Order: sequence, then structure tokens, then C-alpha cells
Amino acid sequence: MMNTMKTFLLMAALTALFMFVGQALGGRSGMMTAFFIALAMNFFAYWNSDKLALRMNGAREVAENEAPELHALVAQLARQAEIPKPKVYVVQNATPNAFATGRNPENAAVAVTTGIMQALNRDELAGVLAHELAHIKNRDILIASIAAVMAGAISHLATMAMFFGGSRNSEGGGSNPLVGLIAMLIAPLAASLIQMAISRSREYIADATGAEICGQPLALASALAKLSQQNAQRPMAVNPASAQMYIVNPLKGGSLAGLFSTHPPMEERIRRLRAM
Repeated sequence: MMNTMKTFLLMAALTALFMFVGQALGGRSGMMTAFFIALAMNFFAYWNSDKLALRMNGAREVAENEAPELHALVAQLARQAEIPKPKVYVVQNATPNAFATGRNPENAAVAVTTGIMQALNRDELAGVLAHELAHIKNRDILIASIAAVMAGAISHLATMAMFFGGSRNSEGGGSNPLVGLIAMLIAPLAASLIQMAISRSREYIADATGAEICGQPLALASALAKLSQQNAQRPMAVNPASAQMYIVNPLKGGSLAGLFSTHPPMEERIRRLRAM
């Protein structure tokens, strides 16, 4: 419940930030224009984010006769999660990882790398798949898509605000370059931090929901430990924009990069699962 409220507050903060940048760009009319642009972008993201994500990561849909055990496990977990069985995709990559995408439970897909089926036993794989089904059940993919689109729009508008010198002042005089400067420098960073916080919050929720779906929090904790270690040793060559979709960060990052990671600290995720 706390993480759900946190997500709501963070989305509200992202919306407020978007309105601030629109105001800096062109006053009230700029704010309204930015609002309608955001609606159009979110509409596009809602209908196309799943297709773009699958294509971006080179995922290929597999038929039931190609991967019968994987399909059977996904079907079993979907029944336990009380959602429709999602489509099943495979990414040709030796590094073990997985992600889910889709605008709602009725139009969703789960994708795993070829490496994950060699790295994990059945219980651990069930934990990972349950985590991804939790994202689908909780509609996290839609939340993440909207957050990503808004963060990108904020960065774009902030650049425009600086280029045009910000909004005109209340007396109808010249432009206010200070407002444009603040919008350009602060807003994109703040939007990125809010987006990361939303992603981290939803990961904790998906871990807890996934553990309930599969009934084995320790198996999911074990899987996360293995995936984290192997992704650190052999990072995946993925688009950084899609890194937040995966169950563990597929990109290599040092201590500084960890501060700006879309994923929560792995030690804390494992600790919470073991406490369950």
C-alpha cells in the first residue's frame, strides 16, 4: 500500500513538473499546449509500447510446440495470478534475464532470454516469471510507459524553454531567461529521478506480488541473486531506454551509476523476499 501511494505521488510530481516546464515555455497557453502534446504521446505509447519494446529487444514469439515446458509454466502461473495467459517470447541472448510488456493483462507478453533457461532451475524460473506476471497484473508496464513518455517530453520542452528564453513576465514585458535556464537545467534531471523512483517502487511491489503468485519467495530471491551476478559479469547489449523493463539491470554500472539506476538495490530486494 505504501509503495502504491508512493507511485501515485511520484506521478503527480511528474505531472506538476511537466506543467511547470510548459508554463516556462509559453505561460498558460504553453502549459495547455504541452498538456495536449503529452496526451497525444501517451496515446501512442499506450497502443504501441509493447510492439516497440519487443522489437527493440529482438524478441521472437515462440509457439507452444517450440517451448512446451515454458508455455506450461507461464499458463500455470497465469492461472494462479488470475490473469489471461500472456504471449511468450524468447530473446536470443546467453545472459539470463526477462521482461514483460503490454498495455493491459488482456494484451501482454512475457519474454525470457535463452540463457535464463540454462541458468535457473524450475522453481527459480517460476519465481522470475511470476515477477513478470505481477508487473502485468499490476499494470506496471502502462505506468512505466507513461512515466517514460512524460520524462522525455519534459526534457524536450525544457530545451525549447531555454531556446525561446522562457515565458513572458506578468507585466507583458520581455522574456525571463532565468525561468528558461532553471527549466532546462533542473527539470530534465528531476524528471529522470522521479521516473527512476517510480520504477524502483514498482519493482518492490512486483517482487512481493510475484512471490505470492508462485508461493516461493526464497526461489525468487535465489533467482535474483544468480541473475544479478551473471548480468554483472556479462552485461547485455540492450538499448539503455529498455533496461528498466528487465527484472535485473542488464547494463554494467559502477557505484555512481547505481545511484541513478531504475532498479532497487539487489541486496534490499533479496532481504525483503527472505523476510516473507
